[in-house]
Amino acid sequence: MSERKYKQSGYQDEEPREKRSRPSGPREKSDKPRGRGLGKPKRSVFRCSRCGHSQAVGQDVAFDSTCSGCGDDLHACTNCTHFDSSAPMECRLEIAERIAKKSTRNQCDLFEPKTTQEFDKESPPPDDARAAFDALFKL
Repeated sequence: MSERKYKQSGYQDEEPREKRSRPSGPREKSDKPRGRGLGKPKRSVFRCSRCGHSQAVGQDVAFDSTCSGCGDDLHACTNCTHFDSSAPMECRLEIAERIAKKSTRNQCDLFEPKTTQEFDKESPPPDDARAAFDALFKL
């Protein structure tokens, strides 16, 4: 009888395992876009952390500004670039005192609105069925 408790083959076997063959060298580059196939992001957007509604970009966010979608405060830690829940006092920058409620309005002078890069929306679908079919195969 075998000395091992289980009879599966494993690292103690003397027979070498078959190795998977991997292609050598780098992949060939293609001209087609990878990923979603949309190309590069086109615009910067500032969105509310609660509802995701798009806000004006490039303007300073006032202390008393609210979201036009849900009415939540925009000058809050959750909408800031420096907000990080794993950092000390939940901010990447050194602040004097901890802000207890991160989703409410605060008077932080280090606030910068969190902007993200997004893709432009594509043109709306055509009303004509023939035009929609031609748009599918447009080069």
